[in-house]
Formats: sequence, structure tokens, C-alpha cells
Amino acid sequence: MELPASFIDYTRAQLGDEEYDKLALALQQEPLDSIRLNQLKINHSLSDKVPWSSEGFYLEERLTFTFDPLFHAGCYYVQVASYMFVEQVIRKYITGPVKMLDLCAAPGGKSTHARSVLPEGSLLVANEVIRNRSQILAENLTKWGHPDVVVTNAYPEDFAPLRGFFDVVATDVPCSGEGMFRKEEKAVEDWSLEAVDHCAARQWQIVCDIWPTLREGGYLVYSTCTFNREENEDQVDRICQELGAEVVPVSVDASWGVCGDTTGRHLPVSHFFPNHARGEGLFLALLRKTSADDAPAKSKKQKKRRPTPPVAGGKNVAQWLANDGDFKLFRPDETHICAVRNGLFEDVERVCNTVRSLSAGIVLAEEKGRKFAPTTELALSTQRNEAAFPKAELSLEEAVAYLRKETLTLGAEVPRGYVLACYQGHPMGFLNNLGSRANNLYTSEWRIRTKTL
Repeated sequence: MELPASFIDYTRAQLGDEEYDKLALALQQEPLDSIRLNQLKINHSLSDKVPWSSEGFYLEERLTFTFDPLFHAGCYYVQVASYMFVEQVIRKYITGPVKMLDLCAAPGGKSTHARSVLPEGSLLVANEVIRNRSQILAENLTKWGHPDVVVTNAYPEDFAPLRGFFDVVATDVPCSGEGMFRKEEKAVEDWSLEAVDHCAARQWQIVCDIWPTLREGGYLVYSTCTFNREENEDQVDRICQELGAEVVPVSVDASWGVCGDTTGRHLPVSHFFPNHARGEGLFLALLRKTSADDAPAKSKKQKKRRPTPPVAGGKNVAQWLANDGDFKLFRPDETHICAVRNGLFEDVERVCNTVRSLSAGIVLAEEKGRKFAPTTELALSTQRNEAAFPKAELSLEEAVAYLRKETLTLGAEVPRGYVLACYQGHPMGFLNNLGSRANNLYTSEWRIRTKTL
């Protein structure tokens, strides 16, 4: 890898000759691959554990995940080990149910992780501004299977009517990407001093736009995947001085190799440099909002709220949930039935009435004619009633064919009707077994398009 000359001079000036030389050497090494297990679905463990995550593990070699049915079943997520550090923040400071916004959430690594470690009763709103990336975010969170999630596709300023609504806001803001040089060649190609300045200005605008939605005393998790002070310490200091916040320390073990403030301000922030910690570049700061925001909310036309009528056919569909009494059913459109936990329904409704939502809670069923068909989302949900549908155990070849949305033929022992397509006991979606063939009900947009195994 040939680093830009301007990056070398710029970073050497900020870190000093000795630290820069060590960093430059580390940037020439192969990146580490790691995964985070979904403990709601799988109890396996690997030997090389990520020390700051209860669910993260390093891999001995780079693997291809496209053709692993367990990946598509939501049993694990492929994630850079450094990014799992957010768990330390949540476990220490979030001790009761909260409303959390992950503002720049795609493709879903931090959102699936946050949802795994947030206290029960919490609501996670995962947002992505770019339309196609928001669809990927929705897919990954659906596969993770937790019901208490809303996925939105909105700009930060669109959340303005939700003044003081969130207890926690995570902003993994767009950055110059220095910390991803080992994994993404394009990050090296796109780097420039102008890009650093542009990113810093954009980051500040994002934080200013979303700041009023955070309640006084709430937490902002500010993070980037870059090294420089303009996008990191300078931004944190500016948030404290101009918006009203204090930096809260996050405890680290010395053996982890996490570094602190590089500017001499002695801010209690966390830096991951690949020459010190086993992971890619990451900067993270936790800020507590100390200011009261009394300014009027920006004018925005609100969607008209309508009472939620009883869902026709909902009684039968509700039985597909393990604890159907805990959920309220509603129709997001004319053909689908969804379920949201009773205690979160009003908050979910308020979010969906404010910004564009892609999914909320569990999509249980799609109405086809006079009948309801179970959805892929239900198959992947951790709240599905295990007794509601029989299972069809598939071989690896059959499971990959299913994920390609091919038609399958099941054995005579599999009953007719809707059955769960499973690999090693983990559901991936539904089949409608007709006997002579089984119609594949897997979500078309998610199918594997690669031809070779």
C-alpha cells in the first residue's frame, strides 16, 4: 500500500515520528477478520476472543460468508473488532430501558450489537440516510431477530420534531476513513486534506441537527474510523464548548492497547490504532448532554395520527408469536400485519409519524387473497412461536439453493403447508410444501446472486 504523501506529512506532524512510523508499519499488514455471535440464536464459542466484547471473536483466516446459511439466519455478524467497543459504553452507563437512536447505522454492525446489549424494554431506532444502504440495514436487523427495532430512512434534521425524545444517540459520523486503509483500498485513494476538512464540517452539521433530539442528561456516542484530531478531539471539544456537554470516561484494560487523547487536552476519549490494538482504526467519545434546549422545534408537517383499528384476522396470526399477549398488531399498509411490543407502541408510532420508516417491530404476515402467509421476517424473529410451524432440515446444498430462491422438493416426512426452511436447526425463511414441490417464500431482494459455491 502506497500512502499519500500529504497523509504521511499530516499524520506524522500530529502523532510524532516514532508513533507515525509504527502506525505506517501496521498499515502495511493484513487486517484482522472478526465476527460477533448472536447469543439469542447460537451459543457457540471460539478460542480467540475480542477482549472488549462478550460476543466477539477473531478468525484465524479470512472466510467467505456468502454461502454460509448460518450467516443468513442471523447467527453471527461480520464486524471489525474495534467497532465492538461500543459495548463497553452501553454496559456501563445504560442500566435501564432507553430510547436509542443509531443515526448513521448502515450496514448494521453497531445497531445489531447495541440491540444485543441494551437493557430489555429499550427501543432502538436505526437510521440511514442513503436509500439503498437503508435497505441493507433493514435486512441485517431483521436477520438479527430482535423485535424492538424501528429502521428509518431520514436526514438528521428530519428528526427535529422529536425534541428531547432520545436517551442515547449514537453518531458514527461519515469520516475520511484513515482507520480503514488496511481493509479498503478506495479509502486510501479518496483521502486528501480537503476531504478531512469537508468531513469535519459535515460531522459538525450532523451533530448540530440531531442534538435537540437528545434529552438533557442523555448520552451522545460520537465515533469515527479515522485518526486525525480535526475529526475527533477537535469535534468533541467543540461539542462541549458550543452545544453544552461533558466527556464521560470509558474504562479500558491496559492490555487492550486502547490509546487516549492525542492532542494534549487530556480528554477521556478512546483511540484504536492498529499498531496498538487488535483491530482497525476507531475513535470513540461518550458525551453527556448538560444543556437544556428551549428553542422551538423546526416547523415540519406531521403525519395525521389515526386510531389503530382491530386487525382483521389478527387473532390467528398473533398465535404465531411466542407471547402474543405482549404485542399489539397493526397494519403498516393494506397487505401486511406487524407486531410491536405493547409498552413501546406509542413511541414507535411517534417515530413512524415523524420520519420515513422501513420496518417497525415484527412483520408477521402478508395477506394473499383471503389468507395470510407467514413472512421471512417472522421466520427470523426470536419471538416466533416454535410450535406454530413444522421444520424442514436442509443440507448445505439445499440451504444455498433455498437462499438463491430456487424451488425445492422435500421428503415425504415433511407435512404439507407452510414449513420453516432450516439449516442446522436455524430457520432462514418459509417454504410452502405442496408435496410434488415446495414453493420458495424467501424474500426476493435478499437472494444470493453469486453463481459459484
